[in-house]
Amino acid sequence: MRLRVGLIGLGDGWQNRHAPALRALADRFEVRAICEQVAHRAALIAADFDAAAVDGYRTLCSREDIDAVLILAPQWYGALPILAACESGKAVYCAAGLDLDPEEAQAVKRRVEESGIAFMAEFPRRYASATLRLRELIATRLGRPRILFCHQRSPAPLLGNHIAQREPHHAALRDLVELVDWCSYVVDLPPTAVTGLVHRSHIDSRVEEDYHMMSLDFSDPAAPGTGAVAQISCGRYIPAEWHEAISYRPLAALQASCANGIAFIDLPSTVVWFDEAGRHQESLDSERPVGEQMLTQFHRAITSLVRKTSDLEDAYRALTIVQQARRSHAEGRRIPLGPS
Repeated sequence: MRLRVGLIGLGDGWQNRHAPALRALADRFEVRAICEQVAHRAALIAADFDAAAVDGYRTLCSREDIDAVLILAPQWYGALPILAACESGKAVYCAAGLDLDPEEAQAVKRRVEESGIAFMAEFPRRYASATLRLRELIATRLGRPRILFCHQRSPAPLLGNHIAQREPHHAALRDLVELVDWCSYVVDLPPTAVTGLVHRSHIDSRVEEDYHMMSLDFSDPAAPGTGAVAQISCGRYIPAEWHEAISYRPLAALQASCANGIAFIDLPSTVVWFDEAGRHQESLDSERPVGEQMLTQFHRAITSLVRKTSDLEDAYRALTIVQQARRSHAEGRRIPLGPS
């Protein structure tokens, strides 16, 4: 079954992930319409895919020749395209991190559930071949995770670029939500408590959040610190112009200390792990690109007779944990997390 899709926003993953995946899966997806706040870009991409450039997300969602909506960038409209898709009964693939407060996030989750549409949040780290191999190693060789170190270092916005200055908050939120989900996916449990820290710097006349850190505790609530712990950091403190500094001695994207060994993950396809036998290095470059894998999963979610809701639950949980980490910073204390 070939699905007719509309694109809302064309984010920083368009050239390297989404466009190649849509071309490779042309037998499953047909791009019919594009809505992008930069009209010239929308027109160029629409011409490339023989699609229509549409002025608004509501117009796109209400089109009869659209089966599903791909939200690929966190532009000014926030969660409104998701609500519009719910009203029109269109499936949603969401690659945009949503900056919502807890009440708004809960309302969006409830609306998606009530509408009965298929919903998939984009979590590329989950589907990376290195992550899948790590899960296999945990089950067979390394044993259960004890401590995870998860780092994301990105360039700060260019000075004087007002559009880029607005983007880091959304990008940092998107990164944090995905890192929380990634650690939870590797441990295969939801965290039970979070401690957060936000660092702010004064740049010109602005105050920028240039570093976020959180600690996730996966222990039984009755025995804190006895289960797995994940240390997550997300920094945007190196100016974009300092290319050498950004790439200097990068840390592994994920370091997992397990009961019987330790593993270092470099996305998307490299795993280096150690056990009592010594060092093992694996390169998994032959796997299908992550973008294709995720869109294939989305296609199955729509065409399957069984409605998949785990992505919605996981995305909501990760967003809530990030919000609670900010609360932890504001209140200066560890925040317990409920089962929901």
